[in-house]
Amino acid sequence: MKWIAPIATLVFAVISFPLKADNDFCSISNAAFKAGESLTYKVYYYAAGVSIGAGEAVFTNTVERFNDKMVYHVVGEGRTYSGYDKFYKVRDRYESYIDTATLQPYKFIRNVNEGNYKVYENVSFIKAANTAITQKGVYKVPACIQDVMSAISYTRNLDFNKFRPGDKIPFDMFMDNKVYPVYIRYLGKEVIRTKYAKFRAIKFKPLLIQSNMFEAGEKMTVWVSDDPDHVALRIESAIVVGKVRVDMIDCKNLRSPLTSMISF
Repeated sequence: MKWIAPIATLVFAVISFPLKADNDFCSISNAAFKAGESLTYKVYYYAAGVSIGAGEAVFTNTVERFNDKMVYHVVGEGRTYSGYDKFYKVRDRYESYIDTATLQPYKFIRNVNEGNYKVYENVSFIKAANTAITQKGVYKVPACIQDVMSAISYTRNLDFNKFRPGDKIPFDMFMDNKVYPVYIRYLGKEVIRTKYAKFRAIKFKPLLIQSNMFEAGEKMTVWVSDDPDHVALRIESAIVVGKVRVDMIDCKNLRSPLTSMISF
């Protein structure tokens, strides 16, 4: 189950439209998160009317120096609980090194281990040449390219008040040695209750990329906190068999108070 990619394609990520991104998509200021933030999510699998707590995903963020530039080192790790491993064992790690000033990625690493499905991807983005270098070659990419993890940081800093329900928000993402033109479709705002609390939330659907568990299209729904943090609160998606729900169950070191929370 590709849980981290969908959360990203917030994204998560993990995710086509003919619109061209403007300059804001190449350099967006960060007002949503800070170094030291930690977000924990519980993954529930639904099938035949039964809900199973299958695993957890944790996202952390530190500031480091990378090639003489200050970067956010964003890491997402997902794993099934030991009792679920015999059915479908997951040990995933996604990480990205993102420029603190522009939120553009310099390096992306994906290490996926899901049942019999294994993928390792190591991408270096050369901004001066608009290229992505992987184990399989050198690829031309747009100037404002995102990876799965940097897309989360990018999306969290969008000003959703500029959009109307139904609007598409486009960006380009590099994964599996390809450039994907993707978008999120803004759906509006609503109040939701998650496993953590009751929130005012922003709702949207990302365009999913075909994977071993997910069908392509707008099959996923994401709710993020309606406050400056834009923390992902809940993600729901149909999968090949059944449905997955991901709920935020813990958050630490947020940049701003979680003012969207109405009650526990």
